[in-house]
Order: sequence, then C-alpha cells, then structure tokens
Amino acid sequence: MDLKKLIRDRVLVFDGATGTNLQSQNLTPDDFGGEHLAGCNEYLIRSKPSAVERVHSDYLSAGADIIETDTFGSSSIVLAEYDLESIAYDLSKEGAQIAKRLALEFSTKEKPRFVAGSIGPTTKLPSLGHIAFDAMRDTYYEQMAGLLDGGADLFIIETCQDLLQIKAALAAAQDLFRDKRTQIPVITSVTIETMGTMLMGTEIGAALTALEPYDIISAIGMNCATGPKEMEENVRFLTQSSPKPVFIMPNAGLPENIGGVAHYHLTPEELEKYMTHFVGDLGVAIIGGCCGTTKEHIARLSDLATRITPKQRTFEWTPSAASIYSSVPMHVDPAPVIVGERCNTNGSKKFRDLLLTEEWDTAVSMAKEQIKEGAHMLDVCVAYVGRDEVRDMREVMKRMNTAVTVPIVIDSTEYPVIEEALKHYAGRAIVNSINLEDGEERMKHVLPLCKKYGAAVIALTIDEDGMAKTRQKKFEIAERIIDLSVNKFGMREEDLIFDTLTFTLGSGDEEFRKAGIETIEAIRMIKQAHPQCRTILGVSNISFGLNPHSRHVLNSVFLHFAIEAGLDMAIVHAAKIMPLHKIDERGRELAKQIIYDERVFEEMGVAA
Repeated sequence: MDLKKLIRDRVLVFDGATGTNLQSQNLTPDDFGGEHLAGCNEYLIRSKPSAVERVHSDYLSAGADIIETDTFGSSSIVLAEYDLESIAYDLSKEGAQIAKRLALEFSTKEKPRFVAGSIGPTTKLPSLGHIAFDAMRDTYYEQMAGLLDGGADLFIIETCQDLLQIKAALAAAQDLFRDKRTQIPVITSVTIETMGTMLMGTEIGAALTALEPYDIISAIGMNCATGPKEMEENVRFLTQSSPKPVFIMPNAGLPENIGGVAHYHLTPEELEKYMTHFVGDLGVAIIGGCCGTTKEHIARLSDLATRITPKQRTFEWTPSAASIYSSVPMHVDPAPVIVGERCNTNGSKKFRDLLLTEEWDTAVSMAKEQIKEGAHMLDVCVAYVGRDEVRDMREVMKRMNTAVTVPIVIDSTEYPVIEEALKHYAGRAIVNSINLEDGEERMKHVLPLCKKYGAAVIALTIDEDGMAKTRQKKFEIAERIIDLSVNKFGMREEDLIFDTLTFTLGSGDEEFRKAGIETIEAIRMIKQAHPQCRTILGVSNISFGLNPHSRHVLNSVFLHFAIEAGLDMAIVHAAKIMPLHKIDERGRELAKQIIYDERVFEEMGVAA
C-alpha cells in the first residue's frame, strides 16, 4: 500500500466507531463467551465473528476506504485482564484476516479497500512507571506480528495518551519490519483531552516534535476524546506545522453520560461540515470517525471525499527538541538556546555529591533551578568511576521525564547509557555526542539509536588526529560527519548540531592563542555551507584557568562574537553570562583582543 500516492489526489476515509457499532447490536454476555469476558470486544473475533463482520460490512457499505481491525485491545497487556494474554498473537492475526477478507470483497479497481491494524494505547502509562519500555515494546511486537501476518495493509497506533507508548510501539514496528524484511505504512494518532493536552500534559507541538523525525511514520494526527469543534485549534496547528500528512478522527462530539452510558450528539451532517473545513480549508488528508460515529457519519464523509480536494498545504517546520510537555526550537531569536550545564557530574560537584548519596529528587531540583535561571534545555551526565552509569541514568531520567519542563541533552560516552536514557524519555532528546576519533566506530553505535528513538545529535570536530585546531580542519571534519550521517546512517542535516570546540585562552600557550577566532570562524563556515545544521559550544572552555570575574567577562564576550558568526546553542551556566552593556568598555575591549589575538608589542608599536 502506497499511502503517499493514495492521498496525493484525494482524501482517504477511515471507518467509524467499532464499539458504538457493536453496542448497537445488543450483544449478550453469551456472545462474548460468558460473563467473565463481557466487554472484551476483541474476543468477539472468536466468540461471535459475525458481529465483527457486520461492523466492517457496515462501514465498507458506507464507503470507507480503510477499515480498522477489531484489535484495539488485542495486546497481551489488555487481554491479561481477561486471562487471554496467551492468544494475543492469534487474536490479532484472526482479526486482521476477517477485516482483510471483507475489504477484498468490497474492493474494486476504481475503489480499492484497505485494512488498518488497530493498535491501542493499552492500559499502562510508561512515563508513570506502570510498565517498562522493553516490556511494552515486546507486547506491541506480538500484536503487530499477528496483524501483519493476518494481512493488515497499514498500522494505526491510536488514542495514545503518553508519547512513550508511541515510542515503544514504533520500536516494535521497526524491529518487526526488520525481522520480516517488509514494511507497511504507520499512522500515529494522539488523544488531546478537553484541557488541551494529552493525558500526560503534552502539548500538540511537543507531540509533533517528538514524532516527526521517525521515517517509519506516514501520517500524524489525532483521534478520540473530543469532537471536531474542540479539535480545531490543534488541527490548524498540525496542518500549518507538520511535514507529514495529517490524520483526523474525532468523536461524534463530547460524550454526555445518560444513565451510565455515553451518548454522542454530533449528527452526520455536522461532522461533514467540520470535515469539509478541515479538508478544504486546512489540508487534512485522512479523515474518519471515532467514538459515537456510525455508518451514517461515514457515508457522509465518503460522499464528501468524492466532492472535495484537500487544500495543498504549506507548512512552517522548525527543527526542535521537546520535553514531555512542550517543544523548544534549536534556534531562537535572539540566540542562543541556552543549555544548562550543572546537571553534570564532570562539571558540578554539587550534582556529583547528590548522585553519590542517591538524592535523586534533590538532583532533579537542580534541573528546575537552572530552568528558573533561563536555561532552555539541560545537559545531563551521570558518569562517575565505580558506579553503574546505566542504573544512575535510569533513576535520573525516569524522574526528569515528568518533572522537567525543558528538553534534555543526554551526555554519555556509553551506548547502553544513551539507550537507557532514550527509553525513559518521552520527548525529543539531543544526544551528546558523536565524533571521528575512532573513525566511524562511535557513529555506527550512536546514530542508529538516534534514528530508532527520534533524537538529534551533537557532533564534535574531532577525528583520528585529535581535536581540530584550525577553522579549515574543523570544517573538513564537519563535512565528513555530515556526509556519513546523511548518506550512510540516514540522518538529516537538521538533526545534526556541530560543536566546533575550543581551547582555553587562559593558559597563555602560544599554540592556542588563536583558538577563539578559529572556533568562531569554523562556526561561520559550517553555517554558510549547511544552514540546516545547528551549532553549539561549551562556552566556558574558552576561559578555563582564569579567575571567576575574568571568566564571566571572557565567556560573555566570546559568546557574543560566536552568535554573530551563527552560533545557535550554548552549553553554559545561564546566570553567569553578562550582557555586553553590563561589562565596562575596557573589559570588553580586552576580551575582544584576547579572543581575536590582537596583540600589540608596545616596543615595536605594531600589531603582531
């Protein structure tokens, strides 16, 4: 199934609510296989397949292009509540087979029909520690394997309330496609509650930032929770911002509890009106109905699809990182994006001491302090000789995931530590870092992890000869890293953040007198040749060895000139950076002379 080709010229229509249709059939506990199984819609695949067939037939007759399998809860996590976990694969496969048979019966050359393997969020929120990432991935893998073997044409990971649910499902899909040596389209759909965020507090912008880097995703959207009216603002955001096609499947309005039963009041005509706006004015490419929608709703959408062409969207995509809550661009005006440096065992004694005494919550409070001081992101490193870095990273990240509102830069040299952090981080992280010190060795381990979990990466201008000292050498290493990252490892230039590194100007060493200007000009060269890439610096390295006041002045002036050259991000203690107007003129001038190596030999009267 070529989803991109199908939506190029027309809007695709999904089916309506499975549960609503089943409820209309007035099924008894016997239909489910007994009182203990009543309410397990997925078991109807075995206990009363005719009820499932009727759901599919109704929506196919109404004109749906794509029907969803009755497998929303066919994962072992959900089925365990009915002691059915052992048949998760088989039930998923059988559900796909039923849907596929009916889709083929209704297909014509002019109107082919397709099957979407429905994959729900389960009943666990990994960000709250309900389940481990690997355990969730494994149960998704089993469910997806059954759906794929049963004939599903695409997967829809839907009604997601926690971005880690989606990441676990995507990891499962990646592993399954690798093992089966095949691939089908994947749609991811989050649920935005009436308060305007996902259940975990995630804004739609953060969800888009976290999911957009995944090549495996064919379309991104929303379903469930609310009706189209409540969705409109977020639909508009997606259509204006998403590089991927947009999928929208609202409820038939907000539910009203009547006698303990949810009732939905949005009419087919009203749903058609909203979808006309979403498709014709905003550019939504794939539509359907969630809770409360019936075959009459879908018939209206199917008719609409024959009469309307989706608006050709123009979107403004800004490469960003994200916490579980919100998104932060990797370039801001005025620059730079400030990356707090104090949650790092190599640079902060206080953070290191908290790690050693395992005062995890106090360590997290250090992160919050940096945010108050102006940090847009936080660098996190827990490496310490003699300690289990994987365990320490797990303890820190599972807390920071929900306690810290800004994105995290994962700082480690150990691949298992990086992956452990990524498994516990719902947003879009940045990994620090890759280089060419051992040729491609580090890249071949780190970049596949970045691809698997949707992370950006910092690249250091180091090769087999060591840290580059001249602007030309720094630029040449950057060019080599870009070529390998993009053409061999499948990254995009916008996923790469270059650290051109610098040496201290405080040593007086003749070899490093031009370290500042060489670093600044390397930034300029990279940004001019590769504007999609971002740049970053650990600013305080430039002043190592000087007294505190001199360091603050030199760091601040150096940062100013680096920003002029195109620096996007800076790893720095935000509270220690001084605005230039607060530095006296003599201090600014001395710092500039040091940075640009503007030495003057008074006895000669000429500049060196």
